[in-house]
Amino acid sequence: MSSKQRTLKEAVTLSGIGLHTGELVNLTIHPAPANHGYKFQRSDIEGKPVVAADPDNVISTQRGTTLQKGDAIVHTTEHVLAAIYGCKVDNALVEVDGGEIPIMDGSSKQFVEAILAVGFEEQDADRKYLVLDNMAYENKDKNVEMLAVPTHGGEFRITVMVDYNSPVLGTQHASMYCLDDFTKEISSCRTFVFLKELAQLAQAGLIKGGDLDNAIVLVEREYEEEEIQNILGLLGKEDKGVRVEGIGVLNTVKLQFENEPARHKLLDIVGDLALVGRFIRGHILAARPGHFGNVEFAKLLKQKIKEEKTAPVQFDLAKEPLFDVNKITQMLPHRYPFLLIDKIMEKNDESIIGVKNVTMNEPFFQGHFPGNPVMPGVLQIEAMAQVGGIFALSSVPDPENYSTYFLKIDKVKFKQKVIPGDTVVFSLKLESPIRRGLVHMSGIAYVNGKSVCEAEMIAQVVKEKESTLTPA
Repeated sequence: MSSKQRTLKEAVTLSGIGLHTGELVNLTIHPAPANHGYKFQRSDIEGKPVVAADPDNVISTQRGTTLQKGDAIVHTTEHVLAAIYGCKVDNALVEVDGGEIPIMDGSSKQFVEAILAVGFEEQDADRKYLVLDNMAYENKDKNVEMLAVPTHGGEFRITVMVDYNSPVLGTQHASMYCLDDFTKEISSCRTFVFLKELAQLAQAGLIKGGDLDNAIVLVEREYEEEEIQNILGLLGKEDKGVRVEGIGVLNTVKLQFENEPARHKLLDIVGDLALVGRFIRGHILAARPGHFGNVEFAKLLKQKIKEEKTAPVQFDLAKEPLFDVNKITQMLPHRYPFLLIDKIMEKNDESIIGVKNVTMNEPFFQGHFPGNPVMPGVLQIEAMAQVGGIFALSSVPDPENYSTYFLKIDKVKFKQKVIPGDTVVFSLKLESPIRRGLVHMSGIAYVNGKSVCEAEMIAQVVKEKESTLTPA
């Protein structure tokens, strides 16, 4: 799998009926910029609100995965998310003019075909991965078990076992050995329902868009003709020419694979785990999975990502710096008391690490809480920006003739106080290639390996006296 993110080369549009609402819905999958992830947009609501594909935005897992953020609600998201993820697309905006993703033929096949038809565009940002170690989820009430284990080759594997204690379904297994298998082996596998469930779903106001050709209907026992007609009457399908010939599958469809139901459960796992927002490296084993368990497991994976971000980070501050303060002053125009960086430890084409030793002699401590000295947050961001400025200026041959100027500061968070005696380490990475002097970087400041603040910044490198913007 490529190490770079990618999106669709152009937008694709499909139309279909919502499984539960029965409404015609138009859906367009748009290309999206790097680091955008997966998001849904309700174009039929004023303001066209957006809801991110995130496990924390799941409000229901009844017969599908429903997302909500504010006024934006989108039902049955798993099949289109599985298609986007299975096609190894990192960034996409899914626009819908209704509240439910169209069911199509009950699988991800038509979404996949549309995506493959337009192709992909590689993006500058690195792909985001989640490497799994041993972790488990169990819900005894729902009889669901999920286990994640590492894989030696770094591929994404899934093994599924379904068992409904039914004579028609029995115990089935399905496997996906790597994500490349998804489009050919998994994406066309349709959703399934037991015949006994159809009446219950119809009476509950669900499956208004259900048809006998967008789901596999499993017949779990012998039915009388009158029973069949009553069920079909509730669905409005009396004249479909349906026959039930004992235990098995309704005559309206033929199974593509003997284990198609298990493969569809695997498809659902791919779609629900797409909510995590990372390409997974590891093997997931699932016994009797469903949307509820899938989403709960996705929340565990998201928590793992959060813990990795906040885990203590180790820096070797004893080694010889790349730039000491004398070299820094040759690059930056800042001087005491506004030079806030003491040394640069590392720098490569995409990242830089700088250090600020905070002492009681800092001039700002005289007026900023004299009895309880705390380094002002704005100066932490300024110090971070100066590290970014060194990164940017190192790309020009005569840095002493250039300055960096703020254009935008975003996503600023302060996690804990910075006080005298602290050594602050600023770790910044380039979010996109430098173009026309514009530098977009994200940074995290650490004290004793723990994050104290973070921010995203956009600055411009310009020749001295050519700008009236605010200097960084």
